[in-house]
Amino acid sequence: MFTGIIEEQGEVLAWEPVADAARITVRAPLAASDARHGDSISVSGVCLTVVDQGPDWFTADVMGISIEVTTLGERRVGDLVNIERAAALGDRLGGHIVQGHVDGTTAVLSIEDGSAWRVVRFALPAELAPLVTRKGSITIDGTSLTVSAVSDAAEPEQWFEVSLIPETLTATTLGALAPGSRVNLETDILARHVERLLAVQKEGALR
Repeated sequence: MFTGIIEEQGEVLAWEPVADAARITVRAPLAASDARHGDSISVSGVCLTVVDQGPDWFTADVMGISIEVTTLGERRVGDLVNIERAAALGDRLGGHIVQGHVDGTTAVLSIEDGSAWRVVRFALPAELAPLVTRKGSITIDGTSLTVSAVSDAAEPEQWFEVSLIPETLTATTLGALAPGSRVNLETDILARHVERLLAVQKEGALR
């Protein structure tokens, strides 16, 4: 379990395909400083398990399904990724509850700079549109953010916006986004549970 508060930006050192999976090695001094075999680390929003580590790096396996539904398979040696270690009991929950289970990817539609922030608009996949609401929580590449605006439900092309403060722009990879950039998207777990509950209730009422 994570909070979406990025601790550092790691650098991809290696990507090794293995059958229908892969192994990724990331230089991340803070995360590696106390990493142990079997620990969970969020890599740009994807929960991975440490299988090897050194003084400033760790290696994790990436399952085929993670390669399919996230952007990790597009990462190249030298690319930067957002890193967060699993939350510890007693930690402050500075962001929101993040599982590291990515729902899918989306793309940047537009970027608008303000006086002290940057507004980024993303395409919103139709199947995820019911789970995204204004002032609700959302996770972009592992970063906990608040939705600042969302398209009307009647619009044919759904979208949502987040407003990035200077700290987020410098402390995460989101500062390097450009129109067309693809990111990992995880919706709020509470919204997903409500959607499932309503679906089950509706199905029961139809029987």
